[in-house]
Amino acid sequence: MTSDPREVTAVERATKRSTLLVATISSFLMPFMASSVNVALPSIGRDFAMDAVALSWVATAYLLAAAMLLVPFGRWADLAGRKKIFAIGMGVYSLASLIIALAPNGTVMIAGRALQGAGATMTFSTSMAVLMSVFQPGERGRVIGITVAAVYLGLSLGPTAGGLLTHYWGWRSIFFLNVPTGLFVLAIILWKLKGEWSATDGGGFDVPGTLLYSLALLLMIYGFSVLPAVFGGVLIAIGLLGLAAFLKWETVARSPLLNLNLFRGNTTFVWSNVAALINYSATFAVTFLLSLYLQYIKGLTPQTAGLVLVAQPIVMAALSPVAGRLSDHHEPRLVASIGMALTTVGLLLLVFSGNHTSIPFIVAALMILGSGFGLFSSPNTNAVMSAVDKRYYGVASAVLGTMRLTGQTLSMGTVMLIFALVIGRVQITPESYPLFLRSVHIAFVLFTLLCAAGVAASLARGKTQSRAAS
Repeated sequence: MTSDPREVTAVERATKRSTLLVATISSFLMPFMASSVNVALPSIGRDFAMDAVALSWVATAYLLAAAMLLVPFGRWADLAGRKKIFAIGMGVYSLASLIIALAPNGTVMIAGRALQGAGATMTFSTSMAVLMSVFQPGERGRVIGITVAAVYLGLSLGPTAGGLLTHYWGWRSIFFLNVPTGLFVLAIILWKLKGEWSATDGGGFDVPGTLLYSLALLLMIYGFSVLPAVFGGVLIAIGLLGLAAFLKWETVARSPLLNLNLFRGNTTFVWSNVAALINYSATFAVTFLLSLYLQYIKGLTPQTAGLVLVAQPIVMAALSPVAGRLSDHHEPRLVASIGMALTTVGLLLLVFSGNHTSIPFIVAALMILGSGFGLFSSPNTNAVMSAVDKRYYGVASAVLGTMRLTGQTLSMGTVMLIFALVIGRVQITPESYPLFLRSVHIAFVLFTLLCAAGVAASLARGKTQSRAAS
């Protein structure tokens, strides 16, 4: 019996609304939690008597797990079903949040953060692919813009909300809050999202490739975090050799983890991912640097510094949906490249930050940065996802996510390396403020040059050719 077309249309509309809702909430939840935790780190360190190195693993364990598992989970989602992996990821994320909230010591805390990163990775690697599966090409820029705006809204509200939660109810309340929110999203996935989205090519899961890839990335990122020690350089070299071995294996594997055909002759896909890597490498540590600068050099309180820093993500959140819609009707390459150029200008202005720089100047530079990143991110994501066939949405989304996480880690690693070389591994005190300022200037000069190169990478992708089935 033939279904009533109006009924089918109503079901499709309901599915789209539910899909956008869960993607938006999850896009908000992860960055909100991450930026909230950054505010709570001193309290966590005091409760568990953790030294600086151990405390850094509270953040690093999450990033490492996410970076290592994004591509494998993207491939798994393409084979097993994207909704299924999305739901499992949200369940794991909620469970990990509960474990962390009840953690009796720092070891359990760090292990819980790694598990939380694994759960978050399942949602990262599938949410964009699910959106691309449900929405048609002419709608994708708009919904991508909405989810990216949710990311920036989470980043904006996280420091303020995290500070309030930590002050009144303790740092554990941040993780307790994630549990019912995650379960609410899981309930919508299970009850409201009809059908499943997978695009199996009949292959299996590449276990050797997964092990090579994950271990190589682990060694590289960990090695970068312990530079300038010689041991760090050795780990990076081994990691690079591991990545080379992984790429070699993928050319002969029967069911490769990463289909290298995605990159062959697909300049849009390649250069869009390179542009994303450069953009995150040049911008992620800005908030970290300015938070220290505003409190050490300008003498602001943490609350006031947070109000200054919120200028950037608010502009990002406002512009991302606009940029997404623009990329539906105009060449994404041009919109994203304009955004990268504006980001370069914002970074260049921050090079001149000093003892007597005014707060309005810093706010203006942050708003230009926010404008640039807001214009870059959604169109760049649209370009990446539109450059591949729909059966590769999961892997394409995971590759882009890996570029993001790797760029974030490299950005922080660059700053830590500069601090180690210029200031040394000591606490920042008034006596070391001049060296701290020199480190900030060096970092912003490097980031400006890197982002300028990113404009060229963004333009090099050429005109976007959509390979996705409409």
